[in-house]
This record gives sequence, structure tokens and C-alpha cells, in this order.
Amino acid sequence: MTPPEPNTSRKSILLIEDDTELTLLMTDYFGQHGFAVEAVHDGRTGLTRALEGSFDLIILDVMLPVLDGFELLRQLRKRISTPVIMLTARTSQNDRIAGLNSGADDYLPKPFGPEELLARIRAVLRRTGHTESVPPQIIEAGDIRVNATTREVWRQNEPVEITSIEFDILEVLARSAGRTGTRDELTTVLYQRRATPYERSLDVHISHLRKKLEGDERSLIRTIRGVGYQFAP
Repeated sequence: MTPPEPNTSRKSILLIEDDTELTLLMTDYFGQHGFAVEAVHDGRTGLTRALEGSFDLIILDVMLPVLDGFELLRQLRKRISTPVIMLTARTSQNDRIAGLNSGADDYLPKPFGPEELLARIRAVLRRTGHTESVPPQIIEAGDIRVNATTREVWRQNEPVEITSIEFDILEVLARSAGRTGTRDELTTVLYQRRATPYERSLDVHISHLRKKLEGDERSLIRTIRGVGYQFAP
């Protein structure tokens, strides 16, 4: 076991993990090795704290309530460059590639040894300040094309002018075409909070998107009553 380090220069870590038992163990272990750890247990709170705080590193689980780790990371990378290590029980190559392409600095499958994670934290922190450009991310669904890097949208190869909030909604829905994006998930992405029962701002933005993207005889964005919206090209 690696001996505890003297508390000379405490680095701050935001741990976003819904397993409370694992969270307690990790907080105690990394606290003994000179890190100040703040833990949260869902994607909405994690996104809010990551944007509010000034952390040296973020440890991010993939399987989170409300907002999963991949989408949370995509939202973070639009705003901050804090190093991120992703943790997940999903060990497929596609998941690892998705995490790294979304902007993760490292990716560690569960179960893992605390010493290995500690070594990866130290290695990522040594690289802090060295950032590589992320290649353009193109999302294509039907005749809609979205450039997530330049935030441009085309319909049938014609550019479409949309607002920043409309783009954020479209990007979330288009990335997971065929899956229902809940109102809570979309509101978390837009405003970092839960949707309120009588809130209609999301519906207004969806209505504007439909007018810009849909023709007279088709519906791209379906309303899933009581749940949210689904992009169905």
C-alpha cells in the first residue's frame, strides 16, 4: 500500500459517482494522500459543481442518474478544460473510445485498485496545461447534419440558423437519435437544474426548432408525453 503523503499542497478533486459506499472509500483514501475531495452523486449536481467550482481534476462515473457521464463531459468541454478521468463498469472498446473522444484525459474500468487510480491521477495532473485539440465532431441523422465543434447545422445541405440554446437541445437529441431525452436531462444541460412542473421555456425552444428543421409532412422531434422529446429522423 502506498504510504500517505504529507499535506503540503492539497489538490482538489470533484468526484461524481452514484455509488455512495465507493465514494466514502475513495474520499477517505485520497484524503490520506493529500487530496481534498468533494463528492456528488448525480449528473445534474455534478455538472453544476464542476462549472461553479475550481477543481484541479474531476473523476466522473459514466452511469449516473439524470445526466450520464458522456453527456456531462460533453457539456463540460464546451466551457472548461479541467482534467477528467472517467470510471465505468462498461468496458467495451466503443465506450472507451467514446469517453476519450468526448474529452476525457483517462478512462479506468471498474473494478479498479485505488493505487492504480491514484497513479493515474498523478499522471494526469502532471500533464495539466497540455491540451490537444479535439477533432471536429459531426453528427448526422437523416438529412440533418450537426457540427458539434463549430456549432453549425445543415438541413438537406442547406445551413440553418438556430440560437445557442436551440443548438444545445438539438445536439443532445441528435446524438441519441431514437432515445427519449427527458425534460430533466435537457433542462440540466441548459440550466444545470431540474425541470419545474409548469416550466414551458423548453417547449418554446423545441417549437422553434421544429419550425426551422421540419417540413410540412414530417416530424423530426417527437413529444413523448410525460417524459420528454425524441429525435426521430
